[in-house]
Parts: sequence; C-alpha cells; structure tokens
Amino acid sequence: MTEERENQAVIGEAVEAGLGESPDKGPALDQDEGPVQDPQSDRNGRKERVGLVVSDKPNKTVTVSVETLVRHPLYKKRVRSSKRFMVHDERNEARVGDTVRIIETRPLSARKRWRLGNIVSRSE
Repeated sequence: MTEERENQAVIGEAVEAGLGESPDKGPALDQDEGPVQDPQSDRNGRKERVGLVVSDKPNKTVTVSVETLVRHPLYKKRVRSSKRFMVHDERNEARVGDTVRIIETRPLSARKRWRLGNIVSRSE
C-alpha cells in the first residue's frame, strides 16, 4: 500500500513538472515556451506581385493590373497575360498609372484579398 502511494506521489510530481503522463488527464503537453514562428519568416511566405494601378475610384481601394509572361506549352512562345486585383489602400495613396507592390492578405471584402505594400514608382 505504501508503494502505491509513493508511485502516485512520483507520478504527481512528474505531471506537475510537465514530465510523463497523468492517468486522469492523458499525456502531458509539451511545455516549451520558444517562439511559435521564426521572426525572420517572411510573414508565412505571402505572395507579392508588382503591377500598374488602373483605377482608384472606390474609397480605400485600387484596381491593379498585373502582367505575366507565360510560356505556351506546345509552341514555346511567351504569351503576355494580365489579371486584375482589387487592392486595399488604407490611406488612398495610389493614383492611376502608379506602379505598386501588392501583398496577399486575408479576405477584406467580397473581392479584396490583397493590400498595398508600397508604391514602386509614381506616374508623371
């Protein structure tokens, strides 16, 4: 009987210290207090694009056209394709004709999934 009490006391101390497992609660969780993500990580590798502002009419929103060159799978010629993104511009900085860098973000509205990173060059 005393051996059982000693074993329970040892198990209780181990559980309090984060070692081993408790018969009531299951295995003890890792108690490491290190950083969850590396501070040098590029914000989880979010996509970045550079494009041209084609519209700035809505408030706090700009439309950016991003052009890419895609190689045709059969003919091997490079084909220019473009896509338009609705971009969140909190301070209404970007104007039509500016070249901007945009960064992927969480959904901000029905069509906005990008935010303005910075303005690469201004239009004349």
